[in-house]
Amino acid sequence: MSTPTTTGATVWLTGLPSAGKTTIAYALAERLRGEGHRVEVLDGDEIREFLSSGLGFSREDRDTNVQRIGFVAELLASHGVTVLVPVIAPYADSREAVRKRHQREGTPYLEVHVATPVEVCSERDVKGLYAKQAAGEISGLTGVDDPYEAPADPDLRIETHKNGVQESAAEVRLLLSERGLL
Repeated sequence: MSTPTTTGATVWLTGLPSAGKTTIAYALAERLRGEGHRVEVLDGDEIREFLSSGLGFSREDRDTNVQRIGFVAELLASHGVTVLVPVIAPYADSREAVRKRHQREGTPYLEVHVATPVEVCSERDVKGLYAKQAAGEISGLTGVDDPYEAPADPDLRIETHKNGVQESAAEVRLLLSERGLL
């Protein structure tokens, strides 16, 4: 067992709905906790329910949600916690603002693109969102009829349709290790 980290970091896992972001985050969190690291997962669905419950899905509300999550992530990371953030964050400028906040505060920030094709996400359809969108019950589904701006230059790109959960989590852990954050 390694020595617990005292350097925190934020790892933002961005990707389409049902890409595997949250599954990877929880698998990695379990592994890191088993190694003695302080870890928190800021699950996008939980944040929406408890921290951003009044927000909708307009661009402005999505940006506000991302900035709130970024603030909490940076705060935790600045106190030595490895913060895993499986949140879509569809707009590049919102994610960049979070990165800049971390840079200003001197807190490590890594962006991981969970690059799962929309066809695969639609097949997984964990929450039934793709089926509802196809049936006309909802609109504004990220990556279908609402924009998703994939990261141009993420710290890591994971293709979950080619790699399993544990392999994907291991890739993120390796990135943290290579950057001296574990």
